[in-house]
Amino acid sequence: MFFLTDLEKKYLLNHLLKVSRKVGVSDELRGWSWYDEPLKPYHDIRLPMYLICSKYCPTSRDVYLRSVQKEKGEPTPEIELGTAIHSAVFNILQALMEDEDFPLENYQDPRIQNVAEYVHAQARASILKRQAEQPYASRRDVLQTSLPFLIEHKISGGLLGLSELLSIDALDYLHNIVFDLKVGKQEEAYRLYCTGYALVFESVYEVPIDTGCLVYVDFKGEKLHVTKDLFHLSDNLRSWWIEERDKKLEMVSTNEDPGKPSSCPKTCMYYTVCR
Repeated sequence: MFFLTDLEKKYLLNHLLKVSRKVGVSDELRGWSWYDEPLKPYHDIRLPMYLICSKYCPTSRDVYLRSVQKEKGEPTPEIELGTAIHSAVFNILQALMEDEDFPLENYQDPRIQNVAEYVHAQARASILKRQAEQPYASRRDVLQTSLPFLIEHKISGGLLGLSELLSIDALDYLHNIVFDLKVGKQEEAYRLYCTGYALVFESVYEVPIDTGCLVYVDFKGEKLHVTKDLFHLSDNLRSWWIEERDKKLEMVSTNEDPGKPSSCPKTCMYYTVCR
C-alpha cells in the first residue's frame, strides 16, 4: 500500500525532490519552529488531527459539536470501512516486520480480503527482492530496508495545539515521506493530513519532511483500486494547515457555534446530530 511504483519513483526523484531542493521550505514553517509565529498556538486547547483537517462540513460545525458540545457522533459505513482497512494494513505489515506469518483468511468482507492480499503480496515481494539483491544481509537488515516504514507511529502533537496521542498512518524513513491512507474519492483538502503530520514529526524529532503521499483506496464492485497523490509539502500547504488550526482553535476557545451549513454530506458522522 505504501510501496511506490516505478513511475512514482521516477516522479519523486526527477520532480518532487528537485522542487524540494530548489524551492525549499521556510524555516518558520518547519515544525521545529513551534514556539514562534506563525506555528505557535495561542490557545491552550488540544484538538485531534482529523478535526483540524476535516472539510466534511462547510461551516466546520463538526468541530463545535465534538469539542464544545462533546457530541460523539455516529460512525458511518464509510468510516467503518476505512477503520477496517487501516487495521488490516497495519496488522499485516506489523506481522511481517516482526518476521511473523499472518493468516489472510481472517477477513470475511471480500473488500478487506482484497486489501489484505494486495498488501501482503507487495510486502513479501519487497522482502524477497531485498534478499536476492543482498544475500549476505542479516534478516533484521532485510526487513528494515525492504519494509522501511513506521506504521501507525504514535506521536504527541501537543507543541502544535494537537492531541497528545496522534497516529501517523506510515512514514518511510529511508525517503522521508509521510503517508496517509484514505478510502473513496480524491480531495485536495486531504493533503492537509500529510502536512499536519509532517509538522508534528518535525516538531518532535527536528527532522525535515518534504514529501507527502495520499494513498487512495477505492473499489469497483469488489475489485480493489489504489492510486497515490505524491506532493511537495510546500509553504502554501503549511500555511493553509496553520490557518485551519487557528480558525478551529479560536472557535472552540470562544464556544462559537458557526451554524448549520445549507447542505450536509451524509458521510459526516455528526449528520443526525446536526440536522
